Amino acid sequence: MTDGQRAGPRFHGRIEADGRLCAEAGCDGPGEFRAPLLDGAPDRRDGPPPFRWLCLDHVRAFNAGYNFFNGMSADEIHLAQRPYAGWERETRAFTGEPSGPRWADFADPLDAIAARYRREPAPERGDGKPLSGEDRANLKVLGLAPDADRSALRKRYSALVRRYHPDRNGGDRSHEAALQKVIAAYQNLRQAPAFA
Repeated sequence: MTDGQRAGPRFHGRIEADGRLCAEAGCDGPGEFRAPLLDGAPDRRDGPPPFRWLCLDHVRAFNAGYNFFNGMSADEIHLAQRPYAGWERETRAFTGEPSGPRWADFADPLDAIAARYRREPAPERGDGKPLSGEDRANLKVLGLAPDADRSALRKRYSALVRRYHPDRNGGDRSHEAALQKVIAAYQNLRQAPAFA
């Protein structure tokens, strides 16, 4: 090949040969394109499928001679060309209960995924209103049960503010962080669907 005919980056799948020669017998062109092995070649099940390296001319000849439908009847070809061909195949079933995702990888504010992997059942409310994971954490900050109502929420909030506020405990500001957590928990729960 002359430099004008040399395979360039415009050819999809071209990988620089770096001294690798074409796998076709008697060809000294660079092996820059992958192609499947010939029929009868050993198949490795524990890794990627094996392939051979061909030059541009030989990979073009290989592609021109390739026929996916070779040996199929007209009915089999028609079935293979349907828009949903392959989708009706059964997928393999996973055995055993998975351990669950790594919780640090995403947020689960409605506790939709974490509830499946929790050992103890998720606490339920008597009124059937849903509690998200954030709601449960906020209830824990306030020291309330999952089935607490809006009145209990207000009473507990008032009691904790009186306990932690510096004006109520002699100017002691050591409980300021706890007070901020209580206020944030109350503000979130006040707007939660379970307390609406």
